[in-house]
This record gives sequence, structure tokens and C-alpha cells, in this order.
Amino acid sequence: RDRDRDRDKDRDVKPSGVPTNPAAGIAGFLKQPGIQQQVNPFTNLPHTPRYYEILNKRLQLPVWEYRERFTEILMRNQSFVLVGETGSGKTTQFLKELGSVACTQPRRVAAMSVAQRVADEMDVMLGQEVGYSIRFEDCSSAKTVLKYMTDGMLLREAMNDPLLERYGVIILDEAHERTLATDILMGVLKEVVRQRPDLKVIVMSATLDAGKFQVYFDNCPLLTIPGRTHPVEIFYTPEPERDYLEAAIRTVIQIHMCEEDEGDVLLFLTGQEEIDEACKRIKREVDDLGPEVGDIKIIPLYSTLPPQQQQRIFEPPPPNKPNGAIGRKVVVSTNIAETSLTIDGVVFVIDPGFAKQKVYNPRIRVESLLVTAISKASAQQRAGRAGRTRPGKCFRLYTEKAYKTEMQDNTYPEILRSNLGSVVLQLKKLGIDDLVHFDFMDPPAPETLMRALELLNYLAALNDDGDLTELGSMMAEFPLDPQLAKMVIASCEFNCSNEVLSITAMLSVPQCFVRPTEAKKVADEAKMRFAHIDGDHLTLLNVYHAFKQNHESTQWCYDNFVNYRSLMSADNVRQQLSRIMDRFSLPRRSTEFSSRDYYINIRRALVTGFFMQVSVNLGLFCFLSFVRLDVLFSLPSCCQCHYFAFLYLFICCCCCFVTFHI
Repeated sequence: RDRDRDRDKDRDVKPSGVPTNPAAGIAGFLKQPGIQQQVNPFTNLPHTPRYYEILNKRLQLPVWEYRERFTEILMRNQSFVLVGETGSGKTTQFLKELGSVACTQPRRVAAMSVAQRVADEMDVMLGQEVGYSIRFEDCSSAKTVLKYMTDGMLLREAMNDPLLERYGVIILDEAHERTLATDILMGVLKEVVRQRPDLKVIVMSATLDAGKFQVYFDNCPLLTIPGRTHPVEIFYTPEPERDYLEAAIRTVIQIHMCEEDEGDVLLFLTGQEEIDEACKRIKREVDDLGPEVGDIKIIPLYSTLPPQQQQRIFEPPPPNKPNGAIGRKVVVSTNIAETSLTIDGVVFVIDPGFAKQKVYNPRIRVESLLVTAISKASAQQRAGRAGRTRPGKCFRLYTEKAYKTEMQDNTYPEILRSNLGSVVLQLKKLGIDDLVHFDFMDPPAPETLMRALELLNYLAALNDDGDLTELGSMMAEFPLDPQLAKMVIASCEFNCSNEVLSITAMLSVPQCFVRPTEAKKVADEAKMRFAHIDGDHLTLLNVYHAFKQNHESTQWCYDNFVNYRSLMSADNVRQQLSRIMDRFSLPRRSTEFSSRDYYINIRRALVTGFFMQVSVNLGLFCFLSFVRLDVLFSLPSCCQCHYFAFLYLFICCCCCFVTFHI
């Protein structure tokens, strides 16, 4: 690797051996007499022993039997749909010889982990020939020819390069998840391919229901790659579970104690708080069972974990004990593990049947993060994780009747349940003015689209004719919700841009407060030490300032029940936003803390972005929205609930919203 680094300094920007023509590139690769070349064409160095070790595993993937068919379809068509089960190798094996490639992923975790895997397979350093790009983080260089990125990042690249001319092949992976950005990208790319005959577009899906994608892309061809899965036995509960978290933990313990077959366990839960709670409970209960029970390795998996901790899911399970007790690995994950990541060794899957989804209410202009039932397609994907290496078992913590009669066939597309403000702003930045006739795969509700246009007009991002203003063009450059972007820009006028940057960064990362089950009272007392009389936004500002004043200490975070990773992420986000402000020559300054206007100016900047979400206190944690005269409710956990007027940003779990005293 050191030799790689030294040689990197002297290499040209374009690596040798990298084809520029996508179809010709892979065709030439397939004609080579031996796959195991002595010299790496990307580095001009001999391959390492690890390369050949990985290659032997790659050759066993199902996609290798279809690579000639893949090449044939790619050479004859500008776009096509590829369906392959999770673990078939479709995301990693076809892309290395296609020239300059962008491959989108719906999740940050997938983009980072897949990029690392492919870099290892190509025997190159991550960030050189293979890189990734996610919001607020870019690990790529001028040498990068294969970039994995979130779908939102490719959409953002299109704002500055509408024809995406730097790429010869664009792959929309996990398209079946129908994320908001993927749906918009499909509409954008459908127009781009008409203007760029040299561009290849591949839509990849892990579900067999790909006919809709084919029709959308003008009846393009379909390539189906079957996975090598084993039979999975499905078990349902006889009655609905009252507490799915309790039932899930109980099921893990029963599997570990009673199942005689070796194999790891994959448990699906809805979010970080549930996952952390489940991990603690499972470990405590297994420890209480005594030394006769096999060892257990419990690994959480969610999007905000650092990359090195995410990689723990690939670690081997603990060894069996001399008495024959089986050691198991238990991965407790969000729906990331449904299709985005492949975890070998999983034999038992526990599916409570729930996931978190954002749902937008256009009337009161807020998004709610709801725990909702998954679709049948998601349930099938989860069950399939148990049959990757041998016959497996899936324990569904719901009744068979619920599966057959209550679950939707497919996940509801995100575009039909989301705030379209950012999407409309990005489309306007792309020069797409006729939104009514934009080729959406599933057109959003007219009310949602009109609310987005109305909001952008109120924010002065669009003029009365619906055209993008200079302010709107600047707002589109910030990877933020339009209201947050307006707030950041307006803060310069009120001499509080440093403080608003910190607040925006804290709002852009997961919840920073930690509230362990065994120490709720102490955690609440710690939170109140940061509480500000003017509301939650300034409470977050207090936390960030204290974190920096204590030199970003992990011990300080532990003592004060705040999440170190969230605060470090916020610091990174703040730096990224600062660079964007510098690019537009927006001054970063503060009002003197001793001035009576210090907090007043911050409140002014906040209201500049969120004036549409002002409400009046009716008492008993009940509020009346100014705009729609809707009644909202708050939990007493927000820092202040006695002021006459409030500003609310979003609603979590239908009952608690972030508030600010006006």
C-alpha cells in the first residue's frame, strides 16, 4: 500500500488501462485470455495476494455467468433494467471496466461500504480510482473513474452539469426503493439520454417487479440475474404482538438458546434508539443466562454509525464453547440491511414488520417521522436475507392474515409523501420550468406541488412568474431544505451567521441528546443544564458551544449525555456550509454576546426562513397554526411551552415538534 501511495504521486490524472468507451471497455476485458493479470491496469503495479483471495470469491457470484449477456445488451441499448437479488454481485462486478461511472445508492451507508469493497476488489486505494460522495463528505479525486454516491448527490451534480458529461455510464441502484431523489433522477436522465447518445443508463433493482421501469424507459430491455438463495422457512405469530420490541428481543434469546443449527441472526428495527436499546437488553439477558450459553456478538447497524463501526457486521461470530454451545453474531439493523448491504452467515431473520417513513402534511407544512408497516415486497426482501448461504428461517412478528390482507404490495413512493420544496428548487436550477408536464414516474399530488411553489415564492426563491430568482439560485447551492438555506443566507443581514450556521448544522444531524433507559432522570437533568429560555434552537446552540469550549472531549459528551458522533458530524456540516458561504462571499459574523440584540437577531433569522410555521399557544401544550388554523400538540419535553407564539420546524412521531419562542 505504501508503494501504491508513492506511485500515485507520479501517475497521470487518467489511469492507464481504463477504457473510455463503456461497451468496448468491458468487451475488451472479457476477451482477455486470463482474468488474473499479473499487473493491475489501474496502478501498473503487481496485484497483492489479497486481490487474488477476493477474486476467488468474486468468481463464485451469480453475475459472472451473465457478464457476456450484460455486455451484449449494453452495446446495443442506451438504457436497460437489470434485476438481481441482493448478494448477486450486480452492484460491484459489472462496473469496473465501464469507463467513467456514477452509481447511485439510496443510503449513505451503502455508498461508503460498497465503494470500500470495490476499491479492495480493484486493489486500489479508496478515494483514488474508486470513490464515494455523500452529503457533506466527498472521498474522490481527479483520478476517480468509479464513484458511488447517494442519489441526492448526483442530482446536485446535475445542477452544475445538466448533461452529466463527466460520466459515460450512470447506474441507478436499488431503484425499487423509489426514493425521492431517484424518481427525480429518472425523469432528468430520461431527457439527458435524448441529448447524449453516448450516455448509458442502467436501472438496477432487487425486486422482480421491474416492468414499470421498463415501460418508463421506453420499453427498454430487461436482464434478470437469479440469486443463489436457499429455502427459507417462514414463521408467523398466532396473535398480533402488543410490543414488537419486547417480542423481538425475546425471539433473539430463544434462537440463541434453542436453535441447534449454527448461524447468525439479523433483527430489523426502526431506528437508532430502538437498536441501541435492543443491543443493551440482549447483551444483559444473555449474560444473565450464565457461562453454559454460547457467546454472542451484538452489532448495531444504522446510517449514522462511523464507517469503521459499520464494517463490524462482516466480522466472524464468536467461536463455539468446548461444551458445544454455539457462538452467534446478532446484527440489529434498520432497513439498510434489506437490500443495500449483504451480510453472509445470516441464517435467522427476525422481522417485526415496521420501518420509519417520512410523511409530509402539505396543509401545515411539516414532515412527520412515522413508524409504519412495511410492504410485502420489503417483507420478502427481509426473509431472503436468511437464505444467502444455507437454508434459513424467518420469524415474522405479525400474523399471516396481516401479511396477506393488510400490507401493501410495494412501498409507497417517497415522492407521493414528501415535501417537494427542495425538489422544485433543484428542478428550477436545472432549467426545468414546466413542472406540470415533467415526466414523473408517479406524479405527486397537485396540492403538494402547489404548496412547494407557494412556499418558494414566499421565500423569494421564485418570483411571481415562477422563475428562479438570484436568491433562489443561491439557495439551491446549499444542501439544505429551502427554509434552512434562506435562514442561513438571511443571518448575514442580522449579524448572526456564525450562530445560525451552528444551529443549522445541529438540525442537520441526528438527535444529539442521549437518554438511556437506565438513566433517564439523570439524562433529563443534564439536558436541562443546556436548556435556553427562548427554546430548543438556542438549546442546541448552547450544546454546540459547550462542546467546542470543552475541546470536543469524548469524556465531556459521556458525562453530559450527548452523542459525540452527532456533534462531530455537526461540526463537519458547519465547515461545509461555511465553505459554501465563502464561495458566495457571504460574511460570517456575530453580534456581541453582551448586546441585548444577540438572541433577538438569531430569532429574526430563524423566522425569516420559517415564518410559515408560526403558531399561537392555547395552553395545555396546545397550539394554533397561524397559516392554516390547525391545532397542534407538543410534549412537555420541549424547552419552553409557555410563550404566546412559537415557531415549529418538524414533527417527530406525530406529537413533538421543535419549537422556538418568537
